[in-house]
Amino acid sequence: MKRTHTCGELSIKNLNEKVTLQGWVAKVRKLGAMTFIDLRDIYGITQLVFDESNVIKSTNIKPEFVIEITGQVIERKSKNFDISTGEIEIKVTNLIVINESELTPFEIKNDIEAQEDTRLRYRYLDLRRPEMQENFILRHNLYQLIRKYFSENKFFEIETPIFGKSTPEGARDFLVPSRLNKGKFYALPQSPQLYKQLFMISGFDRYFQIVKCFRDEDLRIDRQLEFTQLDMEMSFADSNDVMETIENLLKNIMLNIKGIEFKENFIKMDYSEAIDKYGIDKPDLRFELEIKTLDKVFETTSIPLFKDKSNKSIRSICVNKILTKKDLEHLTEIAKQNSVNILAFAKYDNNEWTGSIGSKLSEEEKASLINEFKINESSTLLFIIDDYYIASKALGAIRNALGNLLSLIKKDDYKFLWVVNFPLFEYSDEEERYVAAHHPFTMPSDESIDNFDTDFKNAKAKAYDIVLNGFELGGGSQRITNREIQNRMFKAIGFDEEKIKTNFGWFVDAYKYGAPYHSGCALGLDRLCMLLSNTSSIREVIAFPKNSSGIDPMTNAPDNVKLTQLDELHIKTK
Repeated sequence: MKRTHTCGELSIKNLNEKVTLQGWVAKVRKLGAMTFIDLRDIYGITQLVFDESNVIKSTNIKPEFVIEITGQVIERKSKNFDISTGEIEIKVTNLIVINESELTPFEIKNDIEAQEDTRLRYRYLDLRRPEMQENFILRHNLYQLIRKYFSENKFFEIETPIFGKSTPEGARDFLVPSRLNKGKFYALPQSPQLYKQLFMISGFDRYFQIVKCFRDEDLRIDRQLEFTQLDMEMSFADSNDVMETIENLLKNIMLNIKGIEFKENFIKMDYSEAIDKYGIDKPDLRFELEIKTLDKVFETTSIPLFKDKSNKSIRSICVNKILTKKDLEHLTEIAKQNSVNILAFAKYDNNEWTGSIGSKLSEEEKASLINEFKINESSTLLFIIDDYYIASKALGAIRNALGNLLSLIKKDDYKFLWVVNFPLFEYSDEEERYVAAHHPFTMPSDESIDNFDTDFKNAKAKAYDIVLNGFELGGGSQRITNREIQNRMFKAIGFDEEKIKTNFGWFVDAYKYGAPYHSGCALGLDRLCMLLSNTSSIREVIAFPKNSSGIDPMTNAPDNVKLTQLDELHIKTK
């Protein structure tokens, strides 16, 4: 007999009804002559009761058995208002064991303490846990909202190839050998960037896609080898058109998923302001702690650390608390991880200055610091002297750590902002040259159009990132559609005619036949789901993720393959 209801459906309105439920045994409790079983499915939990007349049927039932029961809905004497079915229970008259279960390697419940690799090894069990199922129901609802929003705004959902061509200027590609074309390789897409621009040339006007992308890079809490992004592009649209479209989508998502209404426009912050105030191009605005440059304060200082400022900046952050030795050691370690060896500090408490810098401050410097940071309570000031960008990056990481250390972040607090006016190029120490900061199809800003290919350091891009709570959700740009500007861009990053033709000839040729100006954006859906579900890693919102070493403990992928398979692909391993 098929189930008549789910385990989260029945209520006091169903009293005396005969029902059939199917699901997993979550818990078994024996109280004298009575046995109680919590039956679980993805919709909830319903309590079953076996009395003296049929208790024998429940004797051998254990957690995670899959069972089917038939019985009568009765009112619970001891109600549980924490669950939707907590006012009723089922007096069981018939029980069928659909499948038995061995003892599971961890308990199927929320807030377990199992090692992550154990959870990934038995991911199908991990996904039974209610909090994990809630994550994927949220993800499902998010996808439906995205598709509805873009369809209503006249976007076409079109798929792009998974097997493509390897191109330079990006992260490391995943390569797939071709059996039919000896010695040649496909590349898995890092994004559908070039294809979606071709859609604009093809006249599709507005495109979107929920798409898998692949990058062979080191993993973090917000990064996986394969990830899912929302990809979109608009013809006859500039940066503001795209930002408005994405912003309205995110407001729609927040209202429908979290019940939070954003009436005001998202903040727009210049890249240079983000670095100056927060040390990072994806600042977390849920707390203050702005970074300041103190070169003028220490212009005539006698403090040895600050006296020789040749091509260096003194950057500082002030915390309204006296940090402990342990706190300072932790923050010093973060500074070292960001290429800074010395994190100096001063403590101000009851009008007394102490610490590695505090005891050396002049009266004028003390007054300037109090004025600069508006100090009116016990505080700790942290200082770094280094190259401006190195000092900024290190203090940006320290600032984020302080947000957690000082419990400055409220749960369910969401702060969006757009970061705009990004640099067009960034210098690669590895390659000893300037490379495209985003990709080589990003339009230079109007102010940089005349000299972007000579003044690399100051060239700006018509590029934008959307940031949420210190994470880059995604970004985009207005694209280059002028062939002359595109050729200047290629040459600026060191591409000669042969390299352009070999790697991008197929793409550049399309611009010979009439192209609208267009702009686009991509959002990381794994990161968005992570933030919406208040989880600590995107592995919590990806069904079968890889661990921090890039391994799937469940299937043991990647794994060795047979030599015959390699022979078919004309490949030998070193």
